[in-house]
Amino acid sequence: MNTDNLAAKLSGKFIVFDGPDGGGKSTQVAMLRDHLTKLGANVASARDPGGTEIGNRVRHVLLDFDLQTMDVRCETFLFMASRAQLVSEIVEPALAEGGVVLCDRFISATYAYQGAAGYEVSQLLDLGNMAVGNCWPHVTIVIDLPVECAMGRLQSKLDAMESRPREFHERVRKIFLELPSMYPGPVHIVDGSGTPDEVHRRVVEMLGRVVL
Repeated sequence: MNTDNLAAKLSGKFIVFDGPDGGGKSTQVAMLRDHLTKLGANVASARDPGGTEIGNRVRHVLLDFDLQTMDVRCETFLFMASRAQLVSEIVEPALAEGGVVLCDRFISATYAYQGAAGYEVSQLLDLGNMAVGNCWPHVTIVIDLPVECAMGRLQSKLDAMESRPREFHERVRKIFLELPSMYPGPVHIVDGSGTPDEVHRRVVEMLGRVVL
């Protein structure tokens, strides 16, 4: 597919980037946003948790404090509450206008992170449906990188999720790699090694190739 047609193909689509901390997903969200904007697409960017005034308050609670005493169920419900507001305030209105929505993490992150923390993953589908209704991503792109490489990219100041032990991040990565077989929407794993430009080319090629 000619990538010049990518903007039209992705019109009205909800695309999520996810993956282990340090994998480069945020960079890829920004690069795809710029690429699609140059092609004439109307692009809305979002982040999870956060992306709205209410969601940013929830993000502060989740990522700016030590979560060792927070029950994993409380943690999971707070993430879902932020998503409910994000979908209502940002995602659904943008899709209704034919825009492309790019989101930095979504429910896929709860499968991986809260699943790695002990939440029963089989219960997440019903909980996700309660939070976002039928507004699930048209495609989720997991930017994958070995934990040792990913952690080496992180800055010294880590948030509450990033600062968890390496064993936790290994479990997170394992779930992300298994996500295509358990997630309710399409998931594609993209190799996050190499330069940002190299990864971006892989993302664009994959989006041009897959059926959405």
